[in-house]
Amino acid sequence: MKTIFQLSILFLIVSCSTKKPADLIVVNANIYTVNSQFEKAEAFAVKDGKFIGIGTTEEISNTYETDSMIDVNGKTIVPGFIDAHCHFYRMGLGEQQVKLEGTKSYDEVIARIVAFNNEKHPDFITGRGWDQNDWPEKEFPTKDKLDSVFPDIPVAITRIDNHAMLVNQVALDLGSVDHTTKVEGGEIIKENGNLTGVLLDRAMDLIKAIIPKPSKATSAQALKDAERICLDYGLTTVDEAGLYIPDIEIIDSLQQAGEMHIRIYAMPYTTDENLDFYLKQGPTKTDRLHIKGFKYVADGALGSRGATLREPYSDREGHYGILKDSYARLQKVAKRIAASEFQMNSHAIGDSANHIVLNTYKRVLNGEKGRRWRVEHAQILSPEDFKLFDDIIPSVQPTHATSDMYWAGDRVGTERIKNAYAYKELLNTYGQVALGTDFPVEQVSPFLTFYAAVARQDTMGYPEGGFQTENALTREETLKGMTIWAAYSNFEENEKGSIEPGKLADFIVLDQDIMTVDIDEVPNIKVLQTFIDGIAR
Repeated sequence: MKTIFQLSILFLIVSCSTKKPADLIVVNANIYTVNSQFEKAEAFAVKDGKFIGIGTTEEISNTYETDSMIDVNGKTIVPGFIDAHCHFYRMGLGEQQVKLEGTKSYDEVIARIVAFNNEKHPDFITGRGWDQNDWPEKEFPTKDKLDSVFPDIPVAITRIDNHAMLVNQVALDLGSVDHTTKVEGGEIIKENGNLTGVLLDRAMDLIKAIIPKPSKATSAQALKDAERICLDYGLTTVDEAGLYIPDIEIIDSLQQAGEMHIRIYAMPYTTDENLDFYLKQGPTKTDRLHIKGFKYVADGALGSRGATLREPYSDREGHYGILKDSYARLQKVAKRIAASEFQMNSHAIGDSANHIVLNTYKRVLNGEKGRRWRVEHAQILSPEDFKLFDDIIPSVQPTHATSDMYWAGDRVGTERIKNAYAYKELLNTYGQVALGTDFPVEQVSPFLTFYAAVARQDTMGYPEGGFQTENALTREETLKGMTIWAAYSNFEENEKGSIEPGKLADFIVLDQDIMTVDIDEVPNIKVLQTFIDGIAR
């Protein structure tokens, strides 16, 4: 007995002295691991930027040792959020421009531009965020007031969806736009033969071409501003849906220099230059930057009546929307990408655009499975097209449903709206949905995404009972869509998206339990800390 007792003491001493080293231990937590069993845990250990152990507080404390231990006193921890579709760089640039989100009238838009001009004195005024659907008069504005207030300074302000732009006469003159100008894939709005100053989709490129390009310093600051906003909301990875080569080079340089830590899944636009460059180079992956998907834009937005429909708009006779590219070029682009290792991610909002994109995917992939091609938005669908998502990832934005629900029925009518924003049906077809925001079109907050997906209401509780709640998601489905399923859509599910040994230690601490708190409280949840690689950012 004495020998057994001595051996036991020796074992305890050896056990205590051979604890595994960790860089960080977190204990007394309410952890949703989002692993395959959606299991919960109390603690975990991190080393070299990765999780090395997950379990109870006792298990982790007895197995690992560290100089850095955090007791979160029962707070909720989830994997770092992934926004599967956003415009990160554009949002950062917007911080340097006049901000027009939330304006309730055209007069308020003018007032904000005047205030911005008085403070900044720019040579060319740019801004974004107006939405005529929020104004008493819900028609597009005209340039008359802009011309009166700014007769000498060019002004170009973009609608919230980035598919319409209002400009003054000075900008039109600089862009050589007049009543004879024609644009394929876009529209120059006129009234009684006169230019209104509103340009849709590709027509906006005529003005974009004359807007002074931001300096490298401005671009770098824009990216840093965007990162700060995202980290505050618990976003550790963002899918940047549309960039050009110089944009990606600046992102990479900031990350390599240690000046930016957020992870970015970058989608170059399908310009000929981008395709030539990245198809030759092949997919690129660092510990922060991943380039494996191209962004194609099939149509415009529903709010500006640019989304392409199979039948005319219910509130504009004879109007079908705008295909931003020719059918022939879509086929050419899709074939080039299909012959590579890259993924194709296509913006498609109207039922016609979705129909064309989905059938193009099926044709060029010719039965090849597992390519993880995505349809971005998938807002209005024909009933027969849902089945085409059997091997195509639906990448959707729940706050689009709750932002558009007030007027979407006017655009498409009572029958087509039944097959709109159908996230549950898409989930049931593919088995996953990747969830994002499309910020800055919508607000950055992932908690608004979560709330919209589950409650299908605005934050004022409208409509009572929710909007088309047959397509609401459960809380578990929503959290997966913002973490592991979003990671899967980026080919990254083996390295992030859940709290498991061997995965990147990207996680966030919340002030409330997102899985059990009253759903009306979810929009008010705060992120207490955001960790990337196990380091507070």
